[in-house]
Amino acid sequence: MKTLSTALALLALNLFSPAGYGQGTPTSAPPPTASGAAQTQIQKNLDAYLRHLYAWGPDVQLTVSVPKETPIPGLLETTVDLKIGENTENAKLYVSKDGKYLIRGEVSELAKDPVAENRALIDMKETPSLGDPKAPVTLVEFSDFECPVCRSLHDVLRGLLPNYPGVRVVFKDFPLEALHPWARTGALAGRCAYQQDPTAFWKMYDAIYDNQEIISAENAWTKMTDFAGQAGLNVDTFKACMARPEAAAAIDASRANGQKLEVNSTPTIFVNGRRLVGADPHLLEQYIQYELAQLKSSKSAEKK
Repeated sequence: MKTLSTALALLALNLFSPAGYGQGTPTSAPPPTASGAAQTQIQKNLDAYLRHLYAWGPDVQLTVSVPKETPIPGLLETTVDLKIGENTENAKLYVSKDGKYLIRGEVSELAKDPVAENRALIDMKETPSLGDPKAPVTLVEFSDFECPVCRSLHDVLRGLLPNYPGVRVVFKDFPLEALHPWARTGALAGRCAYQQDPTAFWKMYDAIYDNQEIISAENAWTKMTDFAGQAGLNVDTFKACMARPEAAAAIDASRANGQKLEVNSTPTIFVNGRRLVGADPHLLEQYIQYELAQLKSSKSAEKK
């Protein structure tokens, strides 16, 4: 069965014809006003349309939020939440106020700097970091320790960072627990390593990714304890931290921060606020080089 992200990736600009989708659907579109009644009908129509398009039966829980106004006249924004078994996803959609058109993708205001907006939303307090806090380029990584592509990014960074001493790396937890059964245990281990010794986090980071293939839901706790000992941490303190709610709360806060930034897959990276999804080494290096070139250009202009 398609997940919501897969399904929404297939949506193009679609004519949203309310007629024919569900009982009681009117043959004419709702009035152009964003009244409560019109919004309710749009929600029903969207639910019926998406279920019809992707053959989602009653076992699929689909929730369409009340459409809200956007700065663009005639365009409403809504959030669609999908639950299939234990897996949940969400996405933002846009619909015309008359209920005729469904639009996928993002709506951007050209007068605003989306990169600056991303930077402003990223919370880097009490977060593992590597490199100079005043580095010209900050790479923020939202990752899941069980995610195979996150391991690929780990390997990419290991080869790339020595060539760029002006890059700082900040790690943010974003465990996808519905997909990865031991991801949260890994996140707890990283958080507890950081709380005991911030520099030990990166030893834990390397140990988990380097041994990802031999970690399972059954042995994750034992493996994390072993890695803690190898990193020089006090194992008893580490175990106590893993069981306390503070570490879990920090992980939840990191995930919530990612959701504000509309992170929905891992790894998602922000290079000085510029979003990159995945572990493409060429694109990552392009972003880094661009930021360094911008800095060099800015300094040259200041000297003139």
